[in-house]
Amino acid sequence: MSSNKESFKPYIPADRVVPEFTVTSIILGILLAIVFGAANAYLGLRVGMTISASIPAAVLSMGIIRIILRRDSILENNLVQTIGSAGESVAAGAIFTLPALFLWAEEGTMEFPSMITIGLVALVGGVLGVVFMVPLRQALIVEEHGTLPFPEGTACAEVLLAGEEGGSKAGTVFAGLGLSALYKFVADGLFVFPNEIGYDIPGYKGSSVGIQVLPALAGVGYICGPQISSYMLAGGALSWLVIMPMIALFGADAVVFPGTDPISAMAPSDLWGTYVKYIGAGAVATGGIISLIKNLPLISRTFMQAMKGVNAKSSSSLRTEQDIPMISLIIVMVVCALAIWLLPAFPVNLIGAIIVVIFGFFFATVSSRMVGLIGSSNNPVSGMAIATIIITTLILKATGTVGTAGMMGAITIGGIICVIAAIAGDCSQDLKTGFIVGATPKKQQIGEIIGVVASAAVIGFVLNLLNNAWGYGTDAIPAPQATMMKMLVEGIMNAQLPWALILTGVFVAIVVEILRIPVMPFAVGMYLPFSLSAGIMTGGVIRWFMERRKGVSEEEKRAGVDRGILYTSGLIAGEGLMGVILAILTVAGVADAINLKERFGISIGQIGSLVVFALLLATLVRVCTKPSKK
Repeated sequence: MSSNKESFKPYIPADRVVPEFTVTSIILGILLAIVFGAANAYLGLRVGMTISASIPAAVLSMGIIRIILRRDSILENNLVQTIGSAGESVAAGAIFTLPALFLWAEEGTMEFPSMITIGLVALVGGVLGVVFMVPLRQALIVEEHGTLPFPEGTACAEVLLAGEEGGSKAGTVFAGLGLSALYKFVADGLFVFPNEIGYDIPGYKGSSVGIQVLPALAGVGYICGPQISSYMLAGGALSWLVIMPMIALFGADAVVFPGTDPISAMAPSDLWGTYVKYIGAGAVATGGIISLIKNLPLISRTFMQAMKGVNAKSSSSLRTEQDIPMISLIIVMVVCALAIWLLPAFPVNLIGAIIVVIFGFFFATVSSRMVGLIGSSNNPVSGMAIATIIITTLILKATGTVGTAGMMGAITIGGIICVIAAIAGDCSQDLKTGFIVGATPKKQQIGEIIGVVASAAVIGFVLNLLNNAWGYGTDAIPAPQATMMKMLVEGIMNAQLPWALILTGVFVAIVVEILRIPVMPFAVGMYLPFSLSAGIMTGGVIRWFMERRKGVSEEEKRAGVDRGILYTSGLIAGEGLMGVILAILTVAGVADAINLKERFGISIGQIGSLVVFALLLATLVRVCTKPSKK
């Protein structure tokens, strides 16, 4: 580890000072944070997933700062993406939990949540996410450089460096970006072909295989590599090809809680959503606990180093090693905890405030490390929120906080924890990008907090607007995670929770750890749809072949792999940008007008989508195998 740290040289040396924390970067970053936050709130409530905003923010930043404003500073661009990406993470944390409060209000159980409450939940969660991540930077970003890939953080750095260096690097990145954006628009804007292909296996009831044919998934798989991709696919195979068929076989016509229909009448997707998600949530939570236990020595050492530096002058360290001082972090953490306990906007008592601090640090640690493995886009924040809400509701019920007060308290605590986990993951990716390009960590951390404040100020209005427009739980915005959170809290308060499913996931994770298989990517594969893991695996397979090519020199092989990383960085960026554009078109009411499938019946079907995806992967292979220019 230390050799990686000592040999690594950032793009901008530590002794060089260039524009970074400027008025331009702050204003532009705030605008992007608000835009990405609103767009991702809609996307997440519609489809249950959000997009990582770091790379789109970096690309937009380069376009605006370099082309329009004629400015030239990679660190300024980096700070814009740091601030801008915070909006997506705040939105992800909020939408997975807080719409449950609107659902209860619609039922007449409680009053509608105020904009102040939603804003404060997002603000406190976001600030604590940054506060908990800062002491982990040395351990996860610096000490494990070369070990944790941080796919989006690395890809974002490649995008920034390509824009800085120009030439063939920039061409490779933007070729991937343009092709991916076009692909995404044709698939999810014009709906000429489906972005997911599924196949229920005849004679093996309950099983299903499929693949999401999306450029970003192949890009993440290529950057993560074949090993991590295969662990995720293995977890998905266990859920979709072993556990679900067993449920279908032994369940027969029985109605088993939490399901309300006979198992024999359930499609594989229903079995996954009704039963396997709980198993996956138990595995993810256990994987997080195992990860925390295994990393306790490293975390303890990091904190001891940070505490020793509390009184050290910032001028005594290199620019690229400066963090927000530990004493400032402690003060902010205490203020946030007191605010959660004392402010009437939070329906949380002292026990709840203590839970937030303890679980917040735990999941910030887990999230920060997990995104280093599998990327922010696949960070199962909602799985962490499920684990938090289960334990929190049990504690609140045991201490006498039940009924409406208990349910509101559990969802509020879950919302704060969810935002903490999302922001911690985003912050670690941004700090990884900064580490590569030579940013000042302290300025990035302050920028992240600015992004949190900006997006927290508007997220309540966005949630209220969407609820007034369509109503949560409808076909327009089903809010899948929040609906599950609501069911969980009600189930615990009413003594109805599928503990057998959750414990199944717990012991699967323990067995996987005993077999010395990395638990977290395997558990994430169990929790997410099989089709997502299959899409990621395609990129991993191509990376595997590129690293083992015959008949070429090691230098040429390495150059080809590096070109692939640049190209797949563009694929991730292109889909992210187009995803935001499509979300805006949907909110603006334009999406139906360009839907060729609905309007004219134009579609090339699943076979056509496989062919198009294969052609996309062929372009990646071509980029990797193209001879280098002398």
